[in-house]
Amino acid sequence: MQDRELYRQILGIESPWKVERVDLRRADGEVHVFLEHDEQVRWRCPQCNAECALHDHQPERRWRHLDTCQYRTILHAQPPRSDCHEHGPRVVRLPWAEASSRFTALFEALAISWLREASQKGVAELLALSWDEIHGILERAVERGLTRRGTEPIPHLGVDEKSFRKRHRYVTVVNDLDRSRVLFVSVGRRKASLDGFWETLSAGQLTSIEAIAMDMWDPFVASTREHLPDADQKIVYDKYHIAAQLSKAVDQVRRAENKLLRASGDERLSGTKYAWLRHPANFTEDAWREFRALRESDLKTARAWALKETAMRLFDYHRESAARAFFELWRGWASRSRLTPMVAVARMLTARLDNILTYLKHRITNAVSEGLNSRIQWVKATARGFRNQQNFINAIYFHCGGLDMAPAH
Repeated sequence: MQDRELYRQILGIESPWKVERVDLRRADGEVHVFLEHDEQVRWRCPQCNAECALHDHQPERRWRHLDTCQYRTILHAQPPRSDCHEHGPRVVRLPWAEASSRFTALFEALAISWLREASQKGVAELLALSWDEIHGILERAVERGLTRRGTEPIPHLGVDEKSFRKRHRYVTVVNDLDRSRVLFVSVGRRKASLDGFWETLSAGQLTSIEAIAMDMWDPFVASTREHLPDADQKIVYDKYHIAAQLSKAVDQVRRAENKLLRASGDERLSGTKYAWLRHPANFTEDAWREFRALRESDLKTARAWALKETAMRLFDYHRESAARAFFELWRGWASRSRLTPMVAVARMLTARLDNILTYLKHRITNAVSEGLNSRIQWVKATARGFRNQQNFINAIYFHCGGLDMAPAH
């Protein structure tokens, strides 16, 4: 009697369920708890919640529970099926576990909390589970979390891409910039990859979107224009992506010039790659003084660097008319520079200027997305890579989705 009452309280078992017996198997290192229910119980249909008579029982099932001291604890019961007039026989909801799970809700909650901090392989080893079992817990957690998501407004979005494996294999990631969470992940970085996101939104969510930050990838732009009302007023080309394009052009100028200089014995540009790419705010005082001789020289790279730094002042403006006037001056300078990479970037920015200047209204960037990308990189590194794209997507949702994934019971 004492052990049955103890496990009834530990497990939170309430009427009509009761602990029928407890079997300690010391040789196996296990405690087996057998559950039964009272007679003449009315059961609720899990689909419509109507009270029903008992139809029959399923064969006995087992659920792994939290360990009792050093003993693995296993629950046993025969799940009843309700006899619903509308839906027919249905397995009733059990108070200790969710449908189709071989683990109690408390055990799954423990596994989920550990999975937040460690790899699936590590948690599986600590809990003595197979990879399939621990992966099933993660998949069910993600499914629960996505199902529970509400339709709250999402004013500011970010669209980014993340490499899945080598050979240019990507996933498209849509982020909620205000809540710093991943909303949607899909395979590839085609227009269709982003099209699927819009289908997940309610009409209210769609109209709540005020701005969406992205790089200048045409398939993403095309998808947004097709699905988002007034898209051209809401698309904001990410200023950090623009800075990256300018930096890439500066580096192209540096590499070409360094090759010519070294051929004549001039080593001024050797080993200076990251100095030209570094943001001025990230220099130490001594390093900035050392860099002065290079940036004030007559090198082509110095002119390219000056063009890059000046271009980024565009984002300090607040009035569009003043920003356009500034950009026209900068574009003329870049076009006359005779630096082919800088001329190419100037043309690209000119063609996309309207959605660069939307930044002045919305003031959003993909900085939050970059932070989430760092977390995604940790997920990939912890797992030592993913062979299956859907597993990678589930892991992103699990760690970065901001989901409520706890079992219901």
